[in-house]
Amino acid sequence: VQLQASGGGLVQPGGSLRLSCAASGRIYTINDMGWYRQAPGKQRELVATITRMGITNYADSVRGRFTISRNNAKNTVYLQMNGLKPEDTAVYYCNAEISPRSWDPPYDNWGQGTQVTVSS
Repeated sequence: VQLQASGGGLVQPGGSLRLSCAASGRIYTINDMGWYRQAPGKQRELVATITRMGITNYADSVRGRFTISRNNAKNTVYLQMNGLKPEDTAVYYCNAEISPRSWDPPYDNWGQGTQVTVSS
């Protein structure tokens, strides 16, 4: 199983970016999907998660500015980021709990990370 993230880049404060992350390989089902980020010198932190049924959870720092969504048919999770601030600068990682076969328990998979830089 692989997770491929894309959509990062350089944006000015107040701007927007949309991250995507597609899962591929042997996949029976995907439970929770999410985005995490890690800024230089800091620990990785949760940004947002979404269940298979679409229930979402956000970090307080991004609630109201970021929106997480997913397309179960495409095994893809998205993160729409609006009103970006310099403190949002980080490497963003996608995560998915995947069962490769019907009898497998779900386990964590991580994408390679995509850089988001917010600067004027």
